Amino acid sequence: MKQQGANEATPRRVRKEPDERRDQILACARELFSRRPYTTVSNTEIAAAAGVSRGLLNHYFGTKRELYLAAVSQMMNVPPVPVPAFVEGASVRDRVDHGLHAWLELLQRNRQTWTTALDMTASGGDADLERILDRARDRAVDHMTEVVGFTALSRQHPEIRAAFRGYSAMAEATTREWLKYGRLTRPQVHLLLREVLLHLIEDVLPSLVQTTWAPSTTPPP
Repeated sequence: MKQQGANEATPRRVRKEPDERRDQILACARELFSRRPYTTVSNTEIAAAAGVSRGLLNHYFGTKRELYLAAVSQMMNVPPVPVPAFVEGASVRDRVDHGLHAWLELLQRNRQTWTTALDMTASGGDADLERILDRARDRAVDHMTEVVGFTALSRQHPEIRAAFRGYSAMAEATTREWLKYGRLTRPQVHLLLREVLLHLIEDVLPSLVQTTWAPSTTPPP
């Protein structure tokens, strides 16, 4: 048998910190869930992709469902309907266009994860997943009210938050039509969501709260 020379490197398994190993497993899971339906991805396959044992994967996440919930939660750290923060000189249309482009890009890269999450919550069969999406919707509402200058008004008028929550539900349904059924294209989804959001901001919300503030101007402090 050939003995290894003194100058030959000995292969070693790199020991990672627990958080780093967990993030590695989660990244591989997200990649697989984003490309294939949830039911066709196994923990054994995820473990192999991450270069860890099935036992170690189960140690960090327990079940495939728990791992999937963690993947969705990580993905949804970005607001479901992100609108860029106010920038001097930028119009509402500019900010909405930019935000929708970023959000649709995120969903397209994670199409299977997103559509599976929507399917599972639509059936009412996963309360934990619904809570994850609901927190993301609340973050989206917080962000949108801040961008258009309705934060203070939304504290006095719950109908503002309700209207944005309704818009978020429409955005979810519309992207499902695009990513799962192919009945809309990405440009069509972008156009539809942009025009509805602009109409909501510029025409509907001022009427709801009986204000004359125009969103096309600098939002009040």
